[in-house]
Amino acid sequence: MKLGAFSVSLTVKDLGISKAFYEKLGFSVFAGEMEKNYLIMKNGTTLIGLFQGMFPKNILTFNPGWDHDAQLVEGFKDVREIQKVLREKGIAFDSEADENTSGPASLVITDPDGNPILIDQHV
Repeated sequence: MKLGAFSVSLTVKDLGISKAFYEKLGFSVFAGEMEKNYLIMKNGTTLIGLFQGMFPKNILTFNPGWDHDAQLVEGFKDVREIQKVLREKGIAFDSEADENTSGPASLVITDPDGNPILIDQHV
C-alpha cells in the first residue's frame, strides 16, 4: 500500500532555533510560515516538519496524493481507501476520515510503541 510522501513532524520548543539547526544540516525551508509556528524543511528528497506548540509528541506523517515535492501523484490511493484497508487488518484509529466525504482528510493511528502516525491527504 502506497501511503504517499513521508516526513517526520517534530515538536520543537523554539522554531527559530530548530530552523537554524536544521539549516546547518543542509535543510532549507520548503513550506510553512514562522508566524504560524510551523515550517516544512527539505534536504534532497528528505522532509521534516518543525511544529512549535501544535502537537504533544513527534509524528510520522504520510501524505497520500503527494510526492516529496508536494506535487500531485496520479492514481494515488485516497485516505478513505487506506482507512478501509487498515480497518480490515484490525488497526485501531485515534481519529478517522469521514468516509462520506471526498478531498482533503486525515486519520491517525498509533504504533505498538506509542508513536503516532498521521496519514494526511491535502488533495
